[in-house]
Amino acid sequence: MQHAEPVATLRLLTRLPERRPARSLPTRLDEFFDRLIACATPGEAQPIEEAIWSAWMYHGHEEAQVALDRASADIAARRFDLAETRLAILLRRRPDWAEAWNKRATLCYLMERDDDSVEAIHRTLALEPRHFGALCGLGEILRSRGDTEAALLAFGLALRLHPHLGSVRETALALRAGRARSGR
Repeated sequence: MQHAEPVATLRLLTRLPERRPARSLPTRLDEFFDRLIACATPGEAQPIEEAIWSAWMYHGHEEAQVALDRASADIAARRFDLAETRLAILLRRRPDWAEAWNKRATLCYLMERDDDSVEAIHRTLALEPRHFGALCGLGEILRSRGDTEAALLAFGLALRLHPHLGSVRETALALRAGRARSGR
């Protein structure tokens, strides 16, 4: 797979708020995101977040759905080679499924292949600019590379979409505090 230029991914991040989700995504996600932003507490947000993940994970084509479910189980069981094969086949057949790209990003991250993970995150966000999970993953990769500003951008976008991501908020606050201490 050809790697997305880090600059291209950062450029994509700056345009996410103006981008529309792919037409292949369920329209009910719009309502879920409106409700998520309106939530007053993390407890109130939890079932809506779960509904968003369920919508992302669902595919109307049964064979594709089974492939993603099996790849997810393989990732959880640390059968990375098998998961990678399943996802490669799935993405050749369904390149417009944002969550399949996100699963590939997760797999590559777990395999410590950050460049491949960033490429898959890029593909995820190109299809689903509201994917707070992909944004959090990108933020973690950028943070580990020492790119505090870019990590804060990714985490900030995730929090605009899902304000109740407590650990992400804490990470962003710690990054800002570290930046302030270092005078940057």
